[in-house]
Amino acid sequence: MPRKILKVQPITIPEAKAILESLGEETLDQFQRRSLDYVTKMSYIDSESARKLLGELRAEGILEEEEAVQIVNIMPKSIEELRVFLAGGRKIIETSKLEKILSVLDKYRKQ
Repeated sequence: MPRKILKVQPITIPEAKAILESLGEETLDQFQRRSLDYVTKMSYIDSESARKLLGELRAEGILEEEEAVQIVNIMPKSIEELRVFLAGGRKIIETSKLEKILSVLDKYRKQ
């Protein structure tokens, strides 16, 4: 029986890691194990912090959900790196707003 997609929602890498870990490593197939290995290496923060950070970035009203998810996934450290993720959009974001986004990211960055 084919599966029906009910909802499409972008999730962060830390959230994907939490989902895969909750399934239990012994029950994962080969693709899921590779995915778990990848998300383990690429998670810069934990899933709970990722959700809070995503909420803070969205609350600013500057970023779309997909943009905010990608920024949480990569955790850019400079305005130049941040601009790379926002260059595809048709809007130009002021440097002061980009600095504010970076300050929010810095609060959640692992020490």
